[in-house]
Amino acid sequence: MNETHILITLAGIHWIALMSPGPDFALVVRNTTRYGRKTGLYLACGLSAGILTHSILSLMGISLLLHQHHLLFVAIQLAGGGYLSWTGFTILRQILFSRRLASQEHPPLQVNKEQIHSNKHAFIQGYLTNILNPKALVFFVSLMSGLIPAGFSLSGKYLAIILLWGLALIWFALLAWVLSTRRIQQKIIQAARYIDSLCGLILLAAGLFILAKVAEYLFN
Repeated sequence: MNETHILITLAGIHWIALMSPGPDFALVVRNTTRYGRKTGLYLACGLSAGILTHSILSLMGISLLLHQHHLLFVAIQLAGGGYLSWTGFTILRQILFSRRLASQEHPPLQVNKEQIHSNKHAFIQGYLTNILNPKALVFFVSLMSGLIPAGFSLSGKYLAIILLWGLALIWFALLAWVLSTRRIQQKIIQAARYIDSLCGLILLAAGLFILAKVAEYLFN
């Protein structure tokens, strides 16, 4: 294949992977429906920045070294699994807490600090969620090593990086934009708690799955 065909194939595989439900997708859905468009767009920028980092590291060969160095890769898995599990647990804990408040006859006025700071921390949360996900590391190592040949031009590599980053930004920003439109908001407002619960469970399950894989590797 020439470089154009390689880039088209790269873009197609990456686009399908972006659309697949996972931690990144769940985070955008949950935070956009809960905190609004601005937070969703900040989150999209953070997630795409994580993908940009993965793309650069993969083309430089650093990600492959991390994947082959078992102790470093286990450390990344522990950090990623722990972060995803904690994020999912925090979401589920907030749902239980809000239910307890709603069940009180005169619930005290509470200020949701996460909502106040959600725009400030959305970029960082998105970046950490993507960059600490070991599945993303393995995906980009496999994608780059499988499609990008050794003789690939420097301009082609730059285009590949821009393509992967740009598609991620477009997809997550588009998702945040659609979910924050008035018509969609009106339809999902009654299901907000169920959406939060599902997203929390997805993040928690993804984190626990990664931690289980680490435990299996360490104790077998």
